Amino acid sequence: MFLLNIEPRFSDTDALGHISNTAFPVWFEAARAPIFKIFHPSQDLPSWPLILARVELDLLAQTYLGKTVEVRSYIAKLGTSSCHVEQEAWQDGKLVAKGLSIMVYFDYSNERSMPIPDAMRAQLNEHKKS
Repeated sequence: MFLLNIEPRFSDTDALGHISNTAFPVWFEAARAPIFKIFHPSQDLPSWPLILARVELDLLAQTYLGKTVEVRSYIAKLGTSSCHVEQEAWQDGKLVAKGLSIMVYFDYSNERSMPIPDAMRAQLNEHKKS
């Protein structure tokens, strides 16, 4: 599991004073950064090897400004070329949002997916949801 603590900003709120639904995809992407580093340690954008194929988001409870949000990221499933990442946002001990992202290990020059190498697979497996 990977953990990221977020301190919501005023700009993350909506007209009702809650955290806006638009903040969660941004937070979840930030929380996937350690996974990106497994796939591409240099973080060099011209040779980036990932495509985001799917994103799901479920908002489960109200979330508030002034209270830390903990984002937990797990590897849910590894396919031949895909990685499913489940994410949860928690505030005050309550699950407030959850999401799923599916990333594909991709060769842009040949426009096709590639098998995830065994060394990467081993690192990703260390963070599987139990």
